[in-house]
Amino acid sequence: MTTTTVKKALVLGGSRGIGAAIVRRLAKEGMHVTFTYAASREPARALAEEVGGEAIQVDSGDCAAVSSMIDRLDALDVLVVNAGILGAGDPLVMDPNEIDRLFRININTPYHAAVAAARIMSEGGRIIFIGSTNADRTPMAGLAAYGASKAALKGMAKGLARDFGDRGITVNVVQPGPTDTDMNPGDGELKDLMHSFMAIKRHAKGSEVAAMVAWLIGIEAAMVTGAALTIDGGFSA
Repeated sequence: MTTTTVKKALVLGGSRGIGAAIVRRLAKEGMHVTFTYAASREPARALAEEVGGEAIQVDSGDCAAVSSMIDRLDALDVLVVNAGILGAGDPLVMDPNEIDRLFRININTPYHAAVAAARIMSEGGRIIFIGSTNADRTPMAGLAAYGASKAALKGMAKGLARDFGDRGITVNVVQPGPTDTDMNPGDGELKDLMHSFMAIKRHAKGSEVAAMVAWLIGIEAAMVTGAALTIDGGFSA
């Protein structure tokens, strides 16, 4: 598959940060991009106008709503699941309901979205989960649930890669480390701590993560499936 044949892409969680960088990169590759957002209405509308795409408001904690939205699409070539939330804190005192919501958004919705997308996906389609380097390394306390949710994506990708492989559909995970976004700014209070774990001591740019996603949808990556590609400046080295 080449980017010239990829016509329709869907990015779950595309209005800000890494998601917005992915939306811009896919549009630059000549795709029509639909993306979802939760609450960032104005940034989403501005981005949709910028790239000539479509923004749809949907709660990624509602698996049925996400699947129903995908079912209404007439065709799809690329699905990128970027929507996710961070839960951090002492597991002995964290609200169990918040942990369950984290698992719904970070595990359940990616699975159901991938299955719904595969039903309408063209031969040689691409499914990409945006995970985290914390799937492989958790150097700080309080990240057990989050790390578990991102580790689950690796097993999910391996299984779905086999399930969809006979149609040439690839399923992979991109695992960023610290990335410069509104939620995790490169000059934020925790930058020195994060950089202390890294070989390349800076936050990644959203465009660098988007570039890895763009490579995975290209012809060069047609045999890459069931893989987790880490882009973390050596955080997990």
